[in-house]
Amino acid sequence: MNKKMLLLGLFVLAGFALAADVLGGTQTALNSLCTGIHSLLPVAAMLMIVLAGVIYAAGQIMGAETRARANVWATACLTGALIAVLIAVIAPAVLQAVYGANGTIQC
Repeated sequence: MNKKMLLLGLFVLAGFALAADVLGGTQTALNSLCTGIHSLLPVAAMLMIVLAGVIYAAGQIMGAETRARANVWATACLTGALIAVLIAVIAPAVLQAVYGANGTIQC
């Protein structure tokens, strides 16, 4: 019985050591995600706004059917840019709320 308890204790200690390593990797991954959001999404949003303007302008010199499609595509680009800006602004606060109030996520 003692050997079984010793083996169980070793497994529990190994589990704690593995969990600590995994949680450290999770914090690093969340920090990288937050940094990526701050650097990539505003640039993508600006490019989508410019793309929406180009699509809209190109559609205006085409026929009626192409103009209608260009308006839909330009609207979709503007909607995507708006969503990208919202994600860039709101995501760090959401990650902070989910991960904890310790302030361990550095954005």
